[in-house]
Amino acid sequence: MSEDDGLTAERGFAGSPLARVLADSRAQPVLLFVEGAAGQGKSHLLRELADLPRAADVARSWWRCGAGDGPPQVDAGADTPTLWLVDDAHRADGDELRLLRRMLEGLRPGSAAAVAYRPEELPVPGLPLGDPPVTYPSRMTVLRHRLGFWDEARVRRAAVRALGEGISSEAARRLHERTGGVPRVVVDLLTELRERRPAFGGTAAEVEAAGPPVRLAELALSRTRALAPEDRPVVWAAAVLDGPAGRGELLAVSGLGLVPGNAALLRALGGAALAELGEDRYGFPVPLAASAVRASLPGPVRQDLHRRAAKALRRGQPVPWAAVADHHRAAGQSRKWINAVERAAESAAASSRHQEAITLLERTLATPGLPPRVRARLAPLLARSAVTGLRSDQTVEVLAQIVQDASLPAAVRGELRLDLGLMLCNQMGRYPEGWRALETAAAELHEVRPGLAARAMGALSSPFWPGNSIDVHREWLVKAMAAADMSGDDAMRTAVLANRVALATSCAETDAWELVRRLPRDTTDTARAGQAARGLCNAADSAVWLGLHERASDLLAEGRELSARSGAPYFEHNALGAQLLQEWWTGQWPGLARRCEDFVAATADMPLIASDAYVVRGLLALAQGDWGEAASWLSQRGTFGREDLPVPLATTAAGALTRLALARQEVRAAADQARAAWSVVAGKGVWPWAAELAPWAVEALVRAGDDVTARAMVRDFAQGLGPGQAPAARAALTWCRAVLAETTASAGDRREGLLRAAELYRAATTAYGKLPRPYAQTLTAEGAARCALAAHTDAGPVQVAGIEHDAAPPEPATDLTRALSAVAELEACAQRFTELGAVWDAARTRALLRTRQPARKGRPPGRPSHADELSPRESEVAQLAVSGLTNREIAVTLHLSPRTVEQHIARAMRKTGALSRRDLARRLEGGSGTGNAPSPGPDGPPVRTDDVC
Repeated sequence: MSEDDGLTAERGFAGSPLARVLADSRAQPVLLFVEGAAGQGKSHLLRELADLPRAADVARSWWRCGAGDGPPQVDAGADTPTLWLVDDAHRADGDELRLLRRMLEGLRPGSAAAVAYRPEELPVPGLPLGDPPVTYPSRMTVLRHRLGFWDEARVRRAAVRALGEGISSEAARRLHERTGGVPRVVVDLLTELRERRPAFGGTAAEVEAAGPPVRLAELALSRTRALAPEDRPVVWAAAVLDGPAGRGELLAVSGLGLVPGNAALLRALGGAALAELGEDRYGFPVPLAASAVRASLPGPVRQDLHRRAAKALRRGQPVPWAAVADHHRAAGQSRKWINAVERAAESAAASSRHQEAITLLERTLATPGLPPRVRARLAPLLARSAVTGLRSDQTVEVLAQIVQDASLPAAVRGELRLDLGLMLCNQMGRYPEGWRALETAAAELHEVRPGLAARAMGALSSPFWPGNSIDVHREWLVKAMAAADMSGDDAMRTAVLANRVALATSCAETDAWELVRRLPRDTTDTARAGQAARGLCNAADSAVWLGLHERASDLLAEGRELSARSGAPYFEHNALGAQLLQEWWTGQWPGLARRCEDFVAATADMPLIASDAYVVRGLLALAQGDWGEAASWLSQRGTFGREDLPVPLATTAAGALTRLALARQEVRAAADQARAAWSVVAGKGVWPWAAELAPWAVEALVRAGDDVTARAMVRDFAQGLGPGQAPAARAALTWCRAVLAETTASAGDRREGLLRAAELYRAATTAYGKLPRPYAQTLTAEGAARCALAAHTDAGPVQVAGIEHDAAPPEPATDLTRALSAVAELEACAQRFTELGAVWDAARTRALLRTRQPARKGRPPGRPSHADELSPRESEVAQLAVSGLTNREIAVTLHLSPRTVEQHIARAMRKTGALSRRDLARRLEGGSGTGNAPSPGPDGPPVRTDDVC
């Protein structure tokens, strides 16, 4: 059997007794029973057994019971060894069973038989060859093989093979659930989904909407039809309940009495129309079959069954209100349907199952002709769950339509507008719309619902989004505090406190951490706990940006735990994004690229929540030399414009893109990028957020000849920080001053300027080491060594961020000791970059060493031979080539000509046997063609560590 048909049977018979007997004509006979439900692949397994290695003289005989042809004419007692393959033994009539038993009892040495059957359709349960049991000869080996169902992982593999990698994990899970893991049903349903028009999009909703495949529908309907008419209602009841149900529920919904109902259930089980799914749980073995039976029922019959189902389920504890609502709706009981929907939504929200409530309410509110009073009751429930749940485009559109209804009471309309504004800002990234909605909500609610007005005002105090200055946010915070006090609502006071925490920690205000301590962590009030979780997650995020990494770790753990406990997945996801930033800055790079990509994939329908992951993934790609990927990730891969991102993320991404432009020698573009980003962060006025932009912005403007603006940037940055605790920003400020000293010193005092720059770079290195931020620490250490080396040697140009600059000659008395110390520090930086996985930085530092370090004594003339292995330079060039850099970009990084780079790559491909750059990447990772294969860095291509000369 081929893999292409999607039904791979369970293998492992090559060394079995059945295989051995076929290979030895003197071996005692073997009988193998193959047991499996309809669709589990019994016939496929028989064909597999027919292809087992065997002696050339073994005859093969197929027999399909119930086909009307009778058994094949083969003498079981003949001397010729025979492999009997008997299918559908459960369909054998009395004559066929007698012939089959006689043939099996007479199997001769060297012969074997495989008998397949459906256990649920045997005339006598447990006896595949009928009653009385067969008297097997003592010399015969008798085995039973039960075919299993596919697990979720196997279903997913089949789905990917049929539909591609685009199928979501949730869709694969629903596919497994609805098919019961029955291989034939899985393959049939995948075939239908693949042929769909429009094309299958890979979502769970599409799987949910798919009907039963033809083979499954016909099997379910034929088994139901085989029952007597008075017994069929028990199967209909199972179809309407659509899941494992107890005997009492089945009998109540079927409308049959106890005695006839019990008898009907037994006959349904005996005829395989239903199956026992657990202790007192009955239903269809393949859940999809229920929809086929349900669709076959006349409307009035189906409505009566749904009415009885709703009544029966309401007797349970706890009441499954969502299922009750569905039954009332299907029964045409509109008022009871709405009441049940409301109860279901309230129950789900109270249990922190917000997404369940959102889905139910969205579907209900989208119903045409829903009365306005019903919409006014249900919409606030939807809004409250949506704000603490995860993104839903449909929720936003539903709420946007409802708030336009002038017939709604002002308080209801204001409450809905508040929640709409929160969703637009926090989950959708549509900040201008969200700001307007929140302003309007604050005005609508101020007199009638001051607590909700305080919530709207508190949201307007959030500084993360672009557009308004910190002073505007502070004004709204003052109003929010007053409104919260007026309301007397503790939950709203906690909400506003969480907003105070966000603003104070972002700006590094002196009382920020005292405010954090005031958040009520131990409250039993779910609403207050959710707001406290928001405050903790915001504080953790701020601590990461500020460089308070130890404090951030504690707050992240506490915030995530409280978010989960209070049922606030949106806050928990924000904390997960902050965790990725924390790992980036603290050097926890192994596996970080994969964690970012997994986070992006898990939040594919809400990309704004994954914006942290996009930026971190882009920063990694830049350090690893994959510049094309870096630009894509830093630009959010087109999901959001950077202008729509939270200000700290947008500023960080802009800093990285500015650095990338400098490395490509696109100085004008780098300066333009820096000016635009600086205007955003300066307009906002939260100066700690400038830390990841400032050094590269200053560098870009100086290189573009705009020293005046560069110095003004540094001055404004220093004045804006104030006295608060912002160690990362203060380290960045020192770095900025080092860049100015290195790049703006006049020719006359060039040496003094370089020495001053080296001193400032060392101060920044020390500051970053205390945080710790090892990557920034190494970048600034590289700067210190670079400046010291340039000040003490006469080796030509200085390089900063990949750009060459002329250096003035040093004083005649060159301090060789200091120069050698700088060389050693550069070598250490190259090693630290390598250990982090910063391929590009390591290569750039080694290139600087080659242009700067003094010649070593004792080295023999000429170049070392690397006849069949990659030379150190070829290896370095190859690594940058496979990371994604162009020949020109490699040339800039390594101070080579593009022609030389081209020759190195050609030799590397020849020595490794690579046919392309992509093939070169695979061969380098496998060590093919090189005796000094480089070791891989974390989440990046391999890098060399010995090329420093």
